[in-house]
Amino acid sequence: MSITITLTDQDKSILRTAAYGAVSLLAAAGAPHKAVTHASIVLTSATGLVGHVLAAKSRDIHLPGKSVAELADQVLPSLTAAMGVLGEQYPGEVDNFRGTVLVAVEAVVGSGKGGPSPAVVVMARKIAAALDAA
Repeated sequence: MSITITLTDQDKSILRTAAYGAVSLLAAAGAPHKAVTHASIVLTSATGLVGHVLAAKSRDIHLPGKSVAELADQVLPSLTAAMGVLGEQYPGEVDNFRGTVLVAVEAVVGSGKGGPSPAVVVMARKIAAALDAA
């Protein structure tokens, strides 16, 4: 069975930017490389419509910024926008997207011997809040 995706290219870009941006934001906050790799694997392992969108080969993820703050200014609103897009067009995929991103975040927060740095913990909370803001 295949899934018919009727999202616009812009909507797909919002979802990819939000999900991969969340992982990039955690990396920028100081998450270990290995943990970030695990989080990326979570995103590419997603299922359903979200999985199809996140697994697609694309060059539409643009995350400019020279600081964590600049990256957060783009990623956090993208997370909220992604939840809104799915809520309007595919309400059944809202929990899938949120859950996928949060498992990716947990892959970072739950890794490492000494636990995550305070900056990574704070960023994880901000990502969760952005997902819940829609």
